[in-house]
Amino acid sequence: MIKSYSVRIDEELLDKLHYLAQREGRSANSQVLQYIQNAVDAYEKENGPIVVAPRKRKTKEKA
Repeated sequence: MIKSYSVRIDEELLDKLHYLAQREGRSANSQVLQYIQNAVDAYEKENGPIVVAPRKRKTKEKA
């Protein structure tokens, strides 16, 4: 499941992110996802897999 996550970011840093993303042929969003994936991969390589608990599904209440 794809989730949205908002981030507050300094304008100059955002401009630099857009620059790097353009150089890599990605959108800024895809560039951020790549950075996150690289960080997780590096952590897991050093420390082993990160085990996360399954998320509970939200159920709609009947009226």
